[in-house]
Amino acid sequence: MTDLVEANISDLPLVTASLARAFADDPVFIYLMGGTYDERRATLAFQMLGRNILSHGLVLTNQDRSAAAFWGTPNNWKVPVKMIVKTLPYTLRAYKWGIFRALAVLGRMEKLHPTEPHYYLEVLGTDPVKQGKGHGAALMNAVLEKADAEGVGAYLESSKDTNVPYYRKFGFEVVGEIHHPNGPTMWRMWRDPR
Repeated sequence: MTDLVEANISDLPLVTASLARAFADDPVFIYLMGGTYDERRATLAFQMLGRNILSHGLVLTNQDRSAAAFWGTPNNWKVPVKMIVKTLPYTLRAYKWGIFRALAVLGRMEKLHPTEPHYYLEVLGTDPVKQGKGHGAALMNAVLEKADAEGVGAYLESSKDTNVPYYRKFGFEVVGEIHHPNGPTMWRMWRDPR
């Protein structure tokens, strides 16, 4: 599939709407929103994540913006404090009083994040009406090929147990779990360069 585009800020409205639909059954997003999924608030959360990753990483999407991947680049996966402050209005509107839960989740994730150079897949999703057509695989392979060429690994946290076998197809293996109090488990997955 060769229809990939490196997204910019003007692509975010379509990209984030697609991601919000893709994550409608995601246990972590449901947990962050207090137990009920809200597509409008999820779109705001993806707006925040997208703006943050554009400041220091890569947003890949397809031609119709129905699928997207947010990638942190080697030694540059952490969101700069300046961007956290800049996107705070999106964060507050997305999570409301759940902001403290979201910060705790982020803290647990960052504490266990690998320190060696790697590409970090923060988000991967496809609008449900477009799933099963290879969009996600294309978004994965484009960056995994770069990682292999550069001799660095790749890392992600899967928020659904059913996605673990999908990521294994690309060479990721579970290296640990993140347990959120009274909430879902996330699977930490690493892929060595090939």
